[in-house]
Amino acid sequence: MRNIYQNILFFLLNNLTVDNIAASLKTAPEILGKDKYFNSAVLIPLFEKENELHVLFEKRATTIRQGGEVSFPGGEFDPLADKNLAETAIRETTEELRIEKDKIIFLGRFGTLVAPMGVAVDAFTAYLEIDNIYAINFDKTEVEKIFSVPLNYFFNNRPDEYNVRLEVHPSVLDENGNPIELLPVGKLGLPEKYAKPWTKGKHRVLVYKNTEEVIWGITAEIIFEFINHLKNKNEF
Repeated sequence: MRNIYQNILFFLLNNLTVDNIAASLKTAPEILGKDKYFNSAVLIPLFEKENELHVLFEKRATTIRQGGEVSFPGGEFDPLADKNLAETAIRETTEELRIEKDKIIFLGRFGTLVAPMGVAVDAFTAYLEIDNIYAINFDKTEVEKIFSVPLNYFFNNRPDEYNVRLEVHPSVLDENGNPIELLPVGKLGLPEKYAKPWTKGKHRVLVYKNTEEVIWGITAEIIFEFINHLKNKNEF
């Protein structure tokens, strides 16, 4: 006798047609297997300073993960607190900057950046209704400082570009130096070459170094792509 899961599978398999497969693709995920990543969201905060649009950045407190690095407000998706990743970005911004939610004018979703270290970052954009960022009473347990850069700076200046090499290791060594096989190449009958580390090629690292703080990594990648998007859409 089939259990309920077998019944569901039987129903699905016997109702598959070309038409309903095509219909299902309309709601297929943009990023396959996204749930296996560390899913987070950030906000690209824009505000007006001296009649010019600026981008607000944070420098993370040294006591937290990735301390001392420049980032946008944001954090990990919390399924108990957030209905979606846009809510994550807004919630984290209110918590980190201590800005009232009604001062954050949500502009929309920009896109998703998938980093090779297993992180998926959904980026959103908002306009902050603030007069002076130095009056913001940000959470000092999470944020060391905040600063801004004119949006035009990123239009007029390209980041420096570097590369790091990425490798896949099918085994690792434990604390005693003994190998731990992560991918049993021999047992699975896979090509022998995969029993040794193999390269995944180069990974681009962008760096803006002529700003108040060095902006690099994921944050630099997001602002770089954001500017390219605006240029391509002829918004400016």
